[in-house]
Amino acid sequence: MTTPLPVTPDATPAARALLDRLRAVSGRAVLLGQHNQPAHGSAWTERMTALTGRAPAVWGFELGFSAPGTKDAVDRRDASLALAVQEHARGAVVVVTWHAVCPLDDEPVEFEGGILRDDVTDEQLAEMVTPGRPLHERWCAQVDVAAGLLQRLADADVPVLWRPYHEMNGAWFWWGGRPEAFVALWRALFERLVGVHGLRNLLWVWNPNGPYGSAGPVAPFHPGDDVVDALAVDSYGGHYEQETYEELLRLAGGRPVGLGEVGAFPTEEQWAAQPAWAWAMAWPDQVTAENTEARLRAVYASPRAVTLPAPTA
Repeated sequence: MTTPLPVTPDATPAARALLDRLRAVSGRAVLLGQHNQPAHGSAWTERMTALTGRAPAVWGFELGFSAPGTKDAVDRRDASLALAVQEHARGAVVVVTWHAVCPLDDEPVEFEGGILRDDVTDEQLAEMVTPGRPLHERWCAQVDVAAGLLQRLADADVPVLWRPYHEMNGAWFWWGGRPEAFVALWRALFERLVGVHGLRNLLWVWNPNGPYGSAGPVAPFHPGDDVVDALAVDSYGGHYEQETYEELLRLAGGRPVGLGEVGAFPTEEQWAAQPAWAWAMAWPDQVTAENTEARLRAVYASPRAVTLPAPTA
């Protein structure tokens, strides 16, 4: 099988090296990671480090969408970017999640009713990706803000696992639940960030939810091999069904796969049955709600875990 190259033409050497790193880890080990909410800085990474004695090897954060003073606040962007550069310098892989504000609204918004919303019509979604239409202009302006933030990481030569429009196979986010509309939106985003803004430091991570509960099958939402560098799945409540893992591998076609968000980490038996996960990023609050402290210590101490040394005072 031919090893896929980054889908971004002329990807930066750092981005290429990150993709190579994910490939090298797959099947041998897993990069343990932790998401951090903007208002808390690196508090959750620090909490995992204090608990386990090892620092997560993946540092995740959110671009922000909510009002100042809230956990995903837009006024924390400068601080988050500075931390991302710092964590990259320590050897961590940087993951950027984007809970995009619906182009019908202006940021900041609340999560409920702003990101979680089911009132966006098929016609409005189509207009967002149709040049010359008012909603398309609003969508472009929104994406351009994100592009400016990502460019600052590019300027610092920080490669990014870029995780936009995730959990699209559920109908809870405004971009979710409609395969054709999602694929058009993803491909339009790729064209604007890569084709218009020239971002070369992004590895594009397509990240559905596990197909359990109200989430549907994942395959109809895949936007194409030419716009996906790596695949991930979100899992809470211990949902690590083998068929989901095998479906993701089939769709990946040799690309790395990871666990984009987790509550409970896989059991030892699940890790052994699903060795290709290259990274696993825990979500704040859920990581301590779904794992005992003893379990977290065991996961971080596992021979398969890739972590970083705890910072010295």
